[in-house]
Amino acid sequence: MAMLAFRSLIFNIAFYMLLIVLLILGIPAFFMTRFAVFRLARIWGAGSLWLLHRICGLKVEFRGLENIPQGGFVIAPKHQSIWETFALVQHFNDFSFVLKRELGWIPLFGWYTVKGEQIAIDRSRGASSLSQVTERTRECVGQGRQVFIFPEGTRRPAGAAPQYKFGVAHVCCETGALCLPVALNSGLFWARRSFLRRPGTVIVEFLPVITPGKDKQAFLDQLRACVETATSRIIGEAIAADPSLAAVLPRA
Repeated sequence: MAMLAFRSLIFNIAFYMLLIVLLILGIPAFFMTRFAVFRLARIWGAGSLWLLHRICGLKVEFRGLENIPQGGFVIAPKHQSIWETFALVQHFNDFSFVLKRELGWIPLFGWYTVKGEQIAIDRSRGASSLSQVTERTRECVGQGRQVFIFPEGTRRPAGAAPQYKFGVAHVCCETGALCLPVALNSGLFWARRSFLRRPGTVIVEFLPVITPGKDKQAFLDQLRACVETATSRIIGEAIAADPSLAAVLPRA
């Protein structure tokens, strides 16, 4: 445990140092197109994955890449950790995250989210914020962009009971956008609110796209079923390979 904590400390220092350096060196991106910001984001993601591998022994396996469609669509990933916010962008070239507007107030980091034309919302506005997300998603998908919407709205521990929000179903069904479900098990290795970064292999599985229909509840049920089934399976794979990971799961 002492070595795990030491490696986690070294990684955390390196992770944030890399971010700070890129935020400073990337300032010229403010005078370019949003694609310059995306390049920086992918450099951050690739560098962070390299640090995780070299320092913590944590690798990643991407499955189902053939399921990623062309053009504009909605990406609906399971959200267990900060890990997926930098790791998933490696496979998308013109993306926008739906994120809380407060992130845009963070010096430098927030300014990049504005320059990258991310979808910032005021979650306290309820229905009006959902309308804003719907219209911005319609615009982005029409431009051939990919929109990340976390179906549960916030991070949930690996193995926790799912709490899907209706927003992603509303957005997809109202805009007609294809939805790419994503299952993963990152929370076993980089748990929410945890200092530790455990060794192993994060599995990310891009699932077959869902075509939205008129019935939003049926869409949400299908999304929940496919993501949760795949997530439970890949969590089981990781625990079979390393039974100690079971300790990360919430107690019943």
